[in-house]
Amino acid sequence: MAHDAASVRPRAGRHSGTQGRKPPPMKRDAEQRRTYAALDLGTNNCRLLIARPSADGFVIIDAFSRIVRLGEGLASSGRISDAAIARGVAALSICADKLRRRHVTLVRSVATEACRRATNGRAFVDKVRAETGILLDVIDPGEEARLAVLGCQALLPAGDGPALIFDIGGGSTELVLVETDDDGTCRILDWFSAPWGVVSLTEAEGGRRSDDTAQSIAAYARMKNRVAGAFADFAATLPRPLVPPRLLGTSGTVTTLASLHLGLPAYDRRAVDGLVVPADAMRGISLRLSGMTVRERATVPCIGNERADLVVAGCAILEAILDIWPADKLGVADRGIREGILRSLMARDGSVV
Repeated sequence: MAHDAASVRPRAGRHSGTQGRKPPPMKRDAEQRRTYAALDLGTNNCRLLIARPSADGFVIIDAFSRIVRLGEGLASSGRISDAAIARGVAALSICADKLRRRHVTLVRSVATEACRRATNGRAFVDKVRAETGILLDVIDPGEEARLAVLGCQALLPAGDGPALIFDIGGGSTELVLVETDDDGTCRILDWFSAPWGVVSLTEAEGGRRSDDTAQSIAAYARMKNRVAGAFADFAATLPRPLVPPRLLGTSGTVTTLASLHLGLPAYDRRAVDGLVVPADAMRGISLRLSGMTVRERATVPCIGNERADLVVAGCAILEAILDIWPADKLGVADRGIREGILRSLMARDGSVV
């Protein structure tokens, strides 16, 4: 559900000495004054985009991203921990401040797998509203899949036949089978949500930060088997493509691996978003990372300490996806749920997208 941003705006103050002054000039197009925001609180990340409509879509005017690991420990306890709550509220407080300063007209804030699964998910949502003014909408996996497709469908590699779009999250992975209509939009044929993301799969392995290469390789094999088992029933329903299948991924995993494929010294969204990478190259990078220790991965550009213990779980999920949908190439999208939210808000509000 979208909300008017008034709930996160400060109260109007008292003004004096303004009589006789000219009001600020009105913009020519009222639509240009409207500002929209999309906030995605996932199991691992908190991300915000603030944008204004433009003739060919929208222009980002502010953004925020922070790893909060909201789902840390969730698999064993069933709850969002006090430390994770504090990290989440701190990040969302920054988002609330941005919403106020940017005078956002309409905002939709969504939460996904961690809040769906946690026994104290509702209490966390209430705490966020009380402390930040942000109204989190805990969406179901189907809505999560729809928004991801809406946000990244423009980057689906050209071709015929059905395509698979996937989103590797922190607590779950969404697989969406789509068909491209004549106007380039994607129509969802089927979708599936697996309860494995980079955080939940890492913790299923005990969250071990092994510095033994043999143990790391064995853990990687176990992770792939877990995900393959979760995908099995959905994989059995997938059609056999008569042409080379198309595949598009949106997640930190695929953007990180794409950065390594390009040999970037630091992450560059402009180089990664829309890139098409050979699937074999992504498999090769995944296997190389799986044989490295956590300390070794932490020294790799675009991975660092924050992703060193989680990226291998993402690699295992990616390889399991390639096993069930053996595309030759993989499209990479640094866009997804937030962009989908922005497009849906603007379309519903009558803005050009």
